[in-house]
Amino acid sequence: QVQLVESGGGLVQPGGSLRLSCAASERTFSRSYMGWFRQAPGKELDLVAAISWSGVNTYYAEFVKGRFTISRDNATNTVYLQMNSLKPDDTAVYYCATDRPQRFTNTLGLGLRDYAYWGQGTQVTVSS
Repeated sequence: QVQLVESGGGLVQPGGSLRLSCAASERTFSRSYMGWFRQAPGKELDLVAAISWSGVNTYYAEFVKGRFTISRDNATNTVYLQMNSLKPDDTAVYYCATDRPQRFTNTLGLGLRDYAYWGQGTQVTVSS
């Protein structure tokens, strides 16, 4: 069964940092890109960052460039999102997602429809 479980969310002050983790079942993690999305209240689900299975290719939304870093450890089936210099606008539920195994290890998914499997989400609140 496909499983993605996020953790690491919480309440943090502006300017602070959080590290999100997404643990995947081995079957889920096999040879596919991973992405982090977020959805703030009343807003659409947005792609925040994505990483290819190889780790060679990454994507960052403009609003997080220079502040967030996505990484993955294929040995432990885990993807991370290091979030620094957090702002109140970063407040949202963060979801990790992945797709079915890809033919090419450097492929990235950049749209909602590129992702077949989703976690339950973890709340990140940035407030003083």
